Amino acid sequence: MENQHRKIKGYRELSEEEVALMNEAKDLAEKCGALIEKLWSHPDTNKRCISLGKTNLQQGFMWAVRGVARPETF
Repeated sequence: MENQHRKIKGYRELSEEEVALMNEAKDLAEKCGALIEKLWSHPDTNKRCISLGKTNLQQGFMWAVRGVARPETF
């Protein structure tokens, strides 16, 4: 559905620059996710530490993207 963000409460129209910033952040997040999977699959890594790193990276990227999107609702 085209322009579906207009039908979701709290979402706003993003500029082309903002869209590019969000896509750049999401691309980097995917690369970080691939590294986390590689670290997880290595037999000599501390899985708890890798899991904590994964969670914190996910939160960091979420906040970075939210900082660009600036939603208008809670």
